[in-house]
Amino acid sequence: MSTVTFDVNGSPATVERSARRLSEVLREDLGMPATKVGCDAGDCGACTVLLDGEPVSACMTAVGRLDGRSVQTLEGLDATGEIAPLQRSFLRHGAAQCGICTPGMLVAAAALLRATPEPAEDQVRDALGGVLCRCTGYRKIVSAVMSASQTDEPQPQPPPAGKAVGARVPRVDGLPKVRGTDVFGADAWPEGTLVARVIRSPHHRARFELGDLDAYVAANPGVERAFTAVDVPGLNRFGVIPDTADQPVFAEGEVRFRGEAVAMVVGEPTAMADLDLDGFPVTWEELPAVMTIDEALAEGAPRLHEDREGNVLVRGNVRQGDVDETLDAADVVVERTFETGFVEHAYIEPEAGFAMRVGDRLEVRVTTQSPHLDRTELEAIVGLREGQVRIVPTAVGGGFGSKLDLSVQPYVALAAWLLDRPVRIAYTRPESMMSTTKRHPARMRVRIGATRGGRLLAMDFAGGFNTGAYASWGSTVANRVPVHAGGPYVYEAYRARTVAVHTNAPPSGAFRGFGVPQSTIASEGALDELADALGIDRLELRVRNAITAGVPTVTGQVFEGGVGYRDCLEALRPHRERAIEEAAAFNAVATGRRRGVGLAGMWYGCGNTALPNPSTIRVGLRRDGRVVLFQGAVDMGQGPNTVMTQICADAIGVELSSIETLGADTDTTPDAGKSSASRQTFVSGNATYLAGLELRTTLLALAGASEDAYLELDGGRLIAHDRGSRREIALGDLEADAEGLVAQAVATFDPPTTPLDEDGQGVPYAQFGFGAHLVELEVDLELGTVRPLKVTAAHDVGRAVNPTLVEGQIEGGVAMGLGMALMEEYIPGVNENLHDYLIPTIGDVPEIVSILVESGDPIGPYGAKGIGEHALVPTAPAVLNAIRDAVGAGVHRIPATPDRVLAAIAAGRS
Repeated sequence: MSTVTFDVNGSPATVERSARRLSEVLREDLGMPATKVGCDAGDCGACTVLLDGEPVSACMTAVGRLDGRSVQTLEGLDATGEIAPLQRSFLRHGAAQCGICTPGMLVAAAALLRATPEPAEDQVRDALGGVLCRCTGYRKIVSAVMSASQTDEPQPQPPPAGKAVGARVPRVDGLPKVRGTDVFGADAWPEGTLVARVIRSPHHRARFELGDLDAYVAANPGVERAFTAVDVPGLNRFGVIPDTADQPVFAEGEVRFRGEAVAMVVGEPTAMADLDLDGFPVTWEELPAVMTIDEALAEGAPRLHEDREGNVLVRGNVRQGDVDETLDAADVVVERTFETGFVEHAYIEPEAGFAMRVGDRLEVRVTTQSPHLDRTELEAIVGLREGQVRIVPTAVGGGFGSKLDLSVQPYVALAAWLLDRPVRIAYTRPESMMSTTKRHPARMRVRIGATRGGRLLAMDFAGGFNTGAYASWGSTVANRVPVHAGGPYVYEAYRARTVAVHTNAPPSGAFRGFGVPQSTIASEGALDELADALGIDRLELRVRNAITAGVPTVTGQVFEGGVGYRDCLEALRPHRERAIEEAAAFNAVATGRRRGVGLAGMWYGCGNTALPNPSTIRVGLRRDGRVVLFQGAVDMGQGPNTVMTQICADAIGVELSSIETLGADTDTTPDAGKSSASRQTFVSGNATYLAGLELRTTLLALAGASEDAYLELDGGRLIAHDRGSRREIALGDLEADAEGLVAQAVATFDPPTTPLDEDGQGVPYAQFGFGAHLVELEVDLELGTVRPLKVTAAHDVGRAVNPTLVEGQIEGGVAMGLGMALMEEYIPGVNENLHDYLIPTIGDVPEIVSILVESGDPIGPYGAKGIGEHALVPTAPAVLNAIRDAVGAGVHRIPATPDRVLAAIAAGRS
């Protein structure tokens, strides 16, 4: 074949002329993995490079057309120092979270700044519009690009010892993100690694038979082996909750959803790249499928699991008082039904990783939110003893809950163990979307009653949740929702019932909120309608009935403090008054468009529901004077690496620069639990605080100093400044353990909760976060389109350990909530790509104002609470309430697409 020669970052590269993608050649041939792959379709922009100075998608650029041309990647821009000011600005503003989109953003921004060194916001939006981000909400990216050339902008200064908590500290793991050196699941693997590809069902439900696999392998040179259920040495089943684990690694005889795995083929990379899976010997007999809750619950419906009568996975329940009698006595009762559809996580990094045998052990490096859970499940699947599997999480390019479940892990683990060769896999975007978990679709009926004076009396909530073909987190959703469905309000009587139902849809799992975003749409929508029926201001009705310290929740739990919901509402009051005035002025003169202002509140319990939820953290001191924090909480952009480092530094009483943080690795870091349920800042943060205090006590004892002493680490010396005296310890003189530690401490924290009784009474969470969002938007009355104008978000975060990171979580949650409200609905078998499935772009996200309310949680580390999921919960209901405010009619099924908005307008006029 002929060759093509082009310039890459100032050096010539010669490759075979072909239609191969430039992204593939850069990553696999030229060793430049900063160019990420998120879709291979030109939709996400993660692979953006400069071609002759102009940004292009490398995945849509054939190398055969590059002869004599010039390519620049992030590696090249970083090496020249051209984008150093931009990289510093990204770190300063917190513009990089998970980091998977960051290289594409930086490259696109570099092209803009060459032409326009001081761009306006609209210019930044236009230049970066082709690069998707699922984490940040884009606002900090815009600010970072606009500020890159402003040399007079204040630079963050390291906080003094003991003052790290509360400081706007740049991410401790931020530099690899802006340099493109973070290693994600598809970025690195050992030499000689084989490639695995999975054969999946094209049908929602079908019987299948496998043909002659040996003949298939023999007919395809370079293919090593095909695997099916009979090849699984251990348990052909997995699931995040042991009592409901039901999903096979490979289906046996019948598939229950489109995308379910039936076999796997492993071979040399070149052979696998050319392999046509359509020729795999499998025959299908399509069967009738049940896709909706009604179909699955209908009499005579096929049962997906023999041990689950009526296709019901689980039912949830919380009740107090006599709801029916109390509603009968209410002056005003509102009843309404709301529906939501499937929502795709749409992280920019598809699932990927590799596994290899190391002696008699199996090492798996993979994108995951739950390394210790992965280890336990893989040991059972591969048939290995406890401790024989090591999980080393790669950088995680977004997770939001779906990467709690196993995805690629069983396949690379099985193949690597049985073939004794390293094996890797990277899901394509369609494969990721068809085979991984989704947000539960829900149908929810709510009745809410009050006195004429505006005192809430009772709420009755009933919700059905489509949990798909397998259990995943369905029971967690069904049990969390009843606690939260009433919102952070006080009732005389309350009843919330849920049911999780199996269908032939993809498994529904954890997705930023575990069902609470859906139930909040129902409760906050009904609350607005109730306020209007009573003739009471919508904000005022919420303030009057807001939960406060000392008042029992619907489960009978009473909080002594840290209940800042009313403070969040009051913080929004002046913003709402201004917004209402501006909307009224606009509506008085505008034609064809109407503006609306919507409000919604939320609460969210941090951690597992009424279950043990421990985290363990280890911290030690080396002879060189470095404190090592063994921090096993996976950081997928939400920030535990930085937050735990800040907490640790203050607990010990040393400067932040003294701490070296080691990320999750099941061999070296204790189990800090899953990165889910907004638990890490609270639970692992407390464990870090306790471990830090214990180490401080040990160091004070070594120095013979009092509790009031100020500790300093200076190279290999521990110095204690104590009441005017100075005591010094030469750390090199102390005996060190095998890890080089002269002192260490390990601590575990498990939030104090109690099981719930048959009425759902008890202490489900040790801590709740609270918040409220105000949405301003504009509706086109002819087209039905909705344009968000501004979102103001007030959140009780207890104590903001790092305000920049907290704001980043709020902005990212708002953006995801806007997508959920206005554009996102996954339809199995239809929109399995990022072209047909829409998520917000940089042009879709308006100004976001974050208000941090610090109530000081009584048991949070330094008073801190979680924020990751809280930030998403109130956005969609606030959007729906704003649409109703604008047009006088409500949309009760999301997303509020133009056709649904127009239908609501028409119904309101009839």
